[in-house]
Amino acid sequence: MAAVTPPSEEYINTGIFGIAKNRIIWLLILMVSATFTGIIIAGYENALNEAVVLAAFIPMLMGTAGNAGAQASTIVIRSLVLGEVVFKDIFTIMWKELRISSLVGLALSFLNFLRIYYLEKYTLTVALTVSLTLFFTIIVAKVIGGMLPVIVKKVKLDPAIVASPIITTIIDTVALIIYFNFALWIMGLTR
Repeated sequence: MAAVTPPSEEYINTGIFGIAKNRIIWLLILMVSATFTGIIIAGYENALNEAVVLAAFIPMLMGTAGNAGAQASTIVIRSLVLGEVVFKDIFTIMWKELRISSLVGLALSFLNFLRIYYLEKYTLTVALTVSLTLFFTIIVAKVIGGMLPVIVKKVKLDPAIVASPIITTIIDTVALIIYFNFALWIMGLTR
C-alpha cells in the first residue's frame, strides 16, 4: 500500500541494499510526481497572496482526501483479493463509492464548516470555500480510490503496490485545483 515492490525472498532474509533499491525507485517516482502539486500552488500564487489563510487549510484538505481515497482503495483491493469483485464490476463500484462519498463528504463538510466559521471565526467565504472543496474532493477521492485498483489489476499490475501512491498523487492534484477554483469563484480572488 506504500509503493513498495515486495522482495523476491522473505523480508528477514533479503539484504538491506536490495530493499533500499526497491524503495528508492518508488520514492523517486512519487517525489517527482508530487512536483505537480507545487506547480499548481505556484500557478495560484496571486490567489494565495490575496488570501494567505487559504494555505493553512491545504494539508487538511489533501490529507482528508488522501485518506478517503485510501479507504476506498483498501476495501476494493481486499475485495479483489477475495474474488468478490472483478473488472466488469467497475461501474457498480463507481456508483457505490459515489453514494458513500456523498454521505461522508456531506457530514465532514458540514462539521468542517461549523468548525471554521463558528469556532475559528473565519469569514463565511473562507468557510464555504474550504467546506465545498472538502465535499467535492472526498467524492473524487473515493470514486478514484474505488476504481483505480480494479483498473490497475486489469492491466496486470499489483493494485496493493501501485494504487495507493497513484491515488494520492491524483487526489493531491485534484484537491488543489478544486480548492483554488472555488477560492477564485467564492472569494473573488485573482489567479
